[in-house]
Amino acid sequence: MSTKPRRESPLPTEDVRSLTAAFDGDLRNVTDARLAAEGFLRTLARASPPTSPECEHDVLLVVNELAANAVQYAPGPFTLRMRATFDGVHVTLRDTSTTRPAPRPFHPSRGGGGIGWHLVQSLCTQVSVVVHPAGKDVHVFLPW
Repeated sequence: MSTKPRRESPLPTEDVRSLTAAFDGDLRNVTDARLAAEGFLRTLARASPPTSPECEHDVLLVVNELAANAVQYAPGPFTLRMRATFDGVHVTLRDTSTTRPAPRPFHPSRGGGGIGWHLVQSLCTQVSVVVHPAGKDVHVFLPW
């Protein structure tokens, strides 16, 4: 029986390292988180192209919404983690608030937001929130 690996080259997702980026929680960090996510997705796309052009846009929109919610509703720093899975992208955003996200009424004529959490729920195949003493982790999975 041979103990040699069947493949000489690594699997495509093995070429891509996960991303971990920490931010102070300033408003400018929403853009910083999106830029970090773009870099990660560019690297991922070289190793494993997305199944549709919308995949990249959806991941970036979700990262943007999660970061914006962290800045608006959680005082202090937040951490963005991303990693490739066998069929998508796992995004985790850790912030300092122990309050679970909840949908708010959306009134386009009045402004004031209310659509972000609805977008996250619609675009992701799985969403979970884990509350811990120092805050919470929002885990989302998106197709790639």
